[in-house]
Amino acid sequence: MERKETVFDYLEQIFIIFGITIAVLNIFCLMFGEEAKAFSSMFALGKNGLSVPTMVQFFFVSVIIATLRFILFTDGLIKNISIIIRIISMFGLVLVTIITFIFCFHWFPTDMWQAWAMFFLCFGISVGLSTWIATLKERKENQKMEEALQRFKMEEQAGGKSN
Repeated sequence: MERKETVFDYLEQIFIIFGITIAVLNIFCLMFGEEAKAFSSMFALGKNGLSVPTMVQFFFVSVIIATLRFILFTDGLIKNISIIIRIISMFGLVLVTIITFIFCFHWFPTDMWQAWAMFFLCFGISVGLSTWIATLKERKENQKMEEALQRFKMEEQAGGKSN
């Protein structure tokens, strides 16, 4: 039985995405902030952290990603689409969103191939890690469901024998 998503699940997703993103960006600030501050609005404060405008921008990205996840993966609005199409759509739309933010907020110089190479490398690593984590989570949930089904069958058999 599938659990119905609530507004709290939606908010939880937003803050999980936002929290992880901000943590990673702060690590990048410590590692590369001073060198990147001349090139990127994201690292305007150098190794001192992220500015409020940058955090607000990433909060909106988090809201967009959580909204895309809700639309594509809850069957509330879109039905009868394969999981592969949903996953490809999700990653494609997230990529378009982030590229839009890169251009709108000058997160890095768009005329530097090195910056794009690093962006696509980081995006690829993120996609790989998130897919791996989602796969592990799905396997664990399936394993729990299988164990529960086996217990239920054993209880049914034991109950049938006592009658």
